[in-house]
Amino acid sequence: MNHPTDLLIELAIAEDIGGGDVTTRYFIPEDRQASAWVVARKDGVVSGGEIAAQVFRKVDPELLVQILTSDGTHVVAGSQLIRIQGSARSILTAERTALNFLQHLSGIATLTAYYCKQVLGTHTRILDTRKTTPGYRMLEKKAVRDGGGTNHRQGLYDRAMVKDNHLVAEGGIAAIQAGIKKLKINQPNVEVEIEADSIEQVREFLALDGVDYILLDNMTLVQLSEAVALRGLRTKPMLEASGGITLELLAEIAATGVDFISVGALTHSAPALDIGLDFQSI
Repeated sequence: MNHPTDLLIELAIAEDIGGGDVTTRYFIPEDRQASAWVVARKDGVVSGGEIAAQVFRKVDPELLVQILTSDGTHVVAGSQLIRIQGSARSILTAERTALNFLQHLSGIATLTAYYCKQVLGTHTRILDTRKTTPGYRMLEKKAVRDGGGTNHRQGLYDRAMVKDNHLVAEGGIAAIQAGIKKLKINQPNVEVEIEADSIEQVREFLALDGVDYILLDNMTLVQLSEAVALRGLRTKPMLEASGGITLELLAEIAATGVDFISVGALTHSAPALDIGLDFQSI
């Protein structure tokens, strides 16, 4: 079975090429050779270089593809990221699909790096969320890591996250504690996080056994500080600030002492990094 990323690449190529690239077929000689360089047009952080390289190789295995800049690297405008040599037709056919991956993922890495910069000097880490492009989660979460961020859970399977709707359906604190106990027995490696909407809920959840994280949802700076004080010197549960997060508030939120700040915008609202292809016919 193909790796999910391989399937995504195949789907992206099929989507773009369809029955064939009519432009190269009729306007580029079949024997024309070329060299090309993928180049950053703006400063940023690179992510997705290997995926872009795979696109070129998938379109034409005979292309010589060399990654010049590794993922996670901060680059300036004009930096060469990838070099490709071979069939001019193949390079031009693969260009847009390769750049789509690279621009999108580098945009996420660049935005993440900017968010992380705002909390330098604190112990607070920037988290992503599950607000990812369907099918792209593994790639987008890697892009967050390339930008210096930290991944939250990958999906519904690797961390139990009891949110407000779960609390309504669950039936009270006793039922929540029973659920945690059962989970820890059956799947001891799965962590537990509970969403708190108020300081009163934080107090309740701190009294539970087996809670690894408390998500502090849409709380004010005063409330965040109070939640940290209530936890005291305990290392668990760790505290995650979420909801209403803006760049302007990041430093102040980190100063409250929370362990994490989760930001959905890292993956669902990152602008693409401007990256292009410089082409030279041989």
